[in-house]
Amino acid sequence: MHRASGSLLFAFAFMLFGPQVRAQQIPAETIQGMLAAQIRTQGFTCEKPLGAKKNARLSQPDRDVWVLKCSNARFRITRVPDMAAKVEPLP
Repeated sequence: MHRASGSLLFAFAFMLFGPQVRAQQIPAETIQGMLAAQIRTQGFTCEKPLGAKKNARLSQPDRDVWVLKCSNARFRITRVPDMAAKVEPLP
């Protein structure tokens, strides 16, 4: 009986920490992914977010300004807490 419970414990541990479980972990969210999701909810199209850079010159303590580069367009995004983002398409 003791040997069977040890084998069962080993099998359970392998299922929890085995290589397939580690391969299925969700990657961390990136800032460009979060910004792209936000502007999509506001009706803009960002097919594939390629990068995001914070504009330190235009940003203020409670007002972040980002430039988001997507595969199909570029956007300037102004984020203020508890408000919709101001989204400006860039040439």
